Amino acid sequence: MRRIAATIAVATVVTTAAMAGGAPAFAAAHRASSTTTATYYLSLGDSLAQGVQPNSSGTSVETNQGYPNQLFAALRTANPTLKLVKLGCPGETTGTMINGGICTYTKGSQLAQAAAFLASHRGKVQLVTIDIGANDLNPCLGLPTLNQIVVCLEQVFPQIQTNLTTIMQTLTTASGSGEPPIIGMNYYDPELANWLKGDAASKELAKDSIALAQAFGNLLSGVYTAFGSKVADVFTAFHTSAFGARVTLPEFGKVPKDVAYICTYTWECAAPPVGPNIHANILGYGIIANTFLNTYLG
Repeated sequence: MRRIAATIAVATVVTTAAMAGGAPAFAAAHRASSTTTATYYLSLGDSLAQGVQPNSSGTSVETNQGYPNQLFAALRTANPTLKLVKLGCPGETTGTMINGGICTYTKGSQLAQAAAFLASHRGKVQLVTIDIGANDLNPCLGLPTLNQIVVCLEQVFPQIQTNLTTIMQTLTTASGSGEPPIIGMNYYDPELANWLKGDAASKELAKDSIALAQAFGNLLSGVYTAFGSKVADVFTAFHTSAFGARVTLPEFGKVPKDVAYICTYTWECAAPPVGPNIHANILGYGIIANTFLNTYLG
C-alpha cells in the first residue's frame, strides 16, 4: 500500500517512547468524573488505525503502538472507565469500508460493524476517530509519470468524496442524537521519500507530491467538516510543506526538511529488509495521536 497524504527527533525520544509502552508525552486531557459505567473510544480506518509497522523481515504487521493505542492511553488518564475498540482494516479503501471484502466482520463490513456498535452504545461512546481514503489512491500512485497520476486522481477523487459522504452519513445516523465527536484526519506524504533516489525526476515527483497530498487532504477535510466533524491535521504535523529548508541526515546528506521528517516519523527511509515502508514508526504514531488529542481538546 502506498499513500499520498506526509526538528529531527533525537534517538532518545524514540527509545523513551518505546520503554513507556509506546505512549509519548501528551498534553493533559480534560478532567472527567469517574463512573462505573464503561465508555468507549471507537477507532476506524485503514492500516494506520491498527498501528501497522514492518517487522524485522519487512512484513507489515499490526501492533499495539499505533495512534489509537497511544491516544487511548492519554484519554484514559482522565477517564479510567474508557475502553478501546479498534475496527480498522489494513488495506481498506472507502469502497471496501462500505461493502466489505478485505477484513472479516460479523456485520459484513467495517462500516456496518461500526454503525451497529454506535447504535447499541448510544450515550456511551466518548470519541470516534477515522482515517480512510489513502488506499483508494494506489492505482494512481503506481503510474510512471506525474501527468498520468494527476489524470487518474481526477477520476478517483469524486468517488472517494461520494464514499466518504456515505460513511459519515451512516456513522452520524447510527449515533443518534447527542452523537459523540467524530474526528477525521488527513495524511502525511510518504512520496517525499522519492527525493532520496537522487535522480531529477524522482526529486521533482517528491516536490510535486506535496500539492497532491494537500489537495487530497482538502477533499477529506471538506467531507468531514460538512458533517460537523473536526479534522486532525497530520499533513501539517508532519511538516509536509517544509520543502525549502535543508537539513543534514547522516545517512543521506542534505535533504529537504520535510523529507527528513518523513525519514524520522515513518519507515520509508529504513534500509532493507525492514524498509522502505510507508507506515509510521512508534514516534510517528505518537505525532498522529497527539494531533488527534489536540484536535479533540480543541
